[in-house]
Amino acid sequence: MLKKIPSTVLLALSRLKSQNFEAFVVGGCVRDLLLDRKPNDWDITTNATPTQILEIFPDGKYENCFGTVIVPEKYLDNPQSTENLEITTYRIESTYSDKRRPDEVKFAQKLEDDLSRRDFTINAMALDIKDEKEFEIIDFFNGQKDLKNKTIKTVGEPKERFNEDALRMIRAIRFIAQLKEKESAQNWHLEEKTLEAIKKDRDLLKFISAERLGDEFTKIILSDNPSLGIDLLVETGLMRYIIPEIYETIDVGQNRHHYYGPYNTVYKHLLASLEKCPSQKLEVRLAAFLHDIGKPESKRGEGEFSTFYGHEYISAKKTKTILSRLKFSKKIIDKTLLLVKNHMFYYNVDEVGEKGVRRVIQKVGLENINDLIDVRISDRLGSGTAKAVPYKLRHFRYIVEKVSADAISVGQLKINGNDLIKLLNIQPGPKIGTILDILLSEVIEDASLNNKKYLSERAMELDKDNIENLRILAKEKIEEKKKDEDKKIKNKYWVK
Repeated sequence: MLKKIPSTVLLALSRLKSQNFEAFVVGGCVRDLLLDRKPNDWDITTNATPTQILEIFPDGKYENCFGTVIVPEKYLDNPQSTENLEITTYRIESTYSDKRRPDEVKFAQKLEDDLSRRDFTINAMALDIKDEKEFEIIDFFNGQKDLKNKTIKTVGEPKERFNEDALRMIRAIRFIAQLKEKESAQNWHLEEKTLEAIKKDRDLLKFISAERLGDEFTKIILSDNPSLGIDLLVETGLMRYIIPEIYETIDVGQNRHHYYGPYNTVYKHLLASLEKCPSQKLEVRLAAFLHDIGKPESKRGEGEFSTFYGHEYISAKKTKTILSRLKFSKKIIDKTLLLVKNHMFYYNVDEVGEKGVRRVIQKVGLENINDLIDVRISDRLGSGTAKAVPYKLRHFRYIVEKVSADAISVGQLKINGNDLIKLLNIQPGPKIGTILDILLSEVIEDASLNNKKYLSERAMELDKDNIENLRILAKEKIEEKKKDEDKKIKNKYWVK
């Protein structure tokens, strides 16, 4: 385990101890080490005051009232690093009037006092590194037992911890979504008293800013088990303070296109779509989860022949309201809206050709087309279809790549018809197309020729020649290249 700890952390601990101070690795990084996961960041706690820490690390900065000194790793034997270490003095905290920050922070002398203020037992352990081989886990609150049992439990009374910072209620669920291993049949779970307190005290979330709610929701959405986290937010009632619109989808039945057992309500379909989303991008996952949120409003009729005409536009409108309320950036909102609004694009193999695909690309942009397809894959798999990517969508991807491939159309040349008209001083007509075809055939043979200087000079030569025979040869070469490229792309997407 010690081999996983960065040298900068070990050096910081060593310097603090060399000055006769206590120093421990603490919090989430200890939890992750015990779970054999890679910690995202490293925190150190010590009985040295901020002033004393700065004497040992003069390049550090202390610009807060919580006893945390920021030490850039580049000053700790890692000159290339842009990361920081946080070294914090033991502290105890008073009441939390705003349900977020302590009214007063006092420095403590005992490690146990510092750990007792932390949120959950699995985050309230410290690691004492004795030397290169020896270490000790300091665990006053049975965090190791809760790790083994996959239990999220507050340190001390749940009500006290949630009154200190109400966001901890969502964090509890976020840990469940993040820590569950995909292949494990056993879920992490909330300890009974912790769960009861969340349900009872959920109204405390009204004191939490939209930005903080959005940040925690993002971490759940991007976790390995997002649907598990979302379902717990709904079950506990916490979702009413994040996306209350979700509750409108719970009892809304689907039609025959979604008539597959567990996915027969809009809510369950949204959960399944999110869980099966193949992308790690935030905008794609948000779109997968929210793409049908407008269905309750658009539903007409009941049973398997009910309809949801125009639900994608209502969903996009609701999505904008939701993401704006949670203070997501304009960039994320715009991209998510684009995906939600266009997720119903048509892609039947026998009916959608290159022209139809080009229309979709023009509408959403080539740079967004794969993300849009991922949303549609989420939608289809979330409806109970086979676990593989449907053939229709593989075929659609094949057409996308085909129409956007390089070096098989005159549109990829560094010269165009308007350039030739000016250069050769000729009228628009078949000759322009003939010259472009010949130029394309030469570029297919040698891509380095695709530059305006060469193409201009070559066009002037061709303009003086009888080029009909060249045109026939060029057409044959272009068609041969197109067939070869088409075969490669078809093989790539397993389509006929």
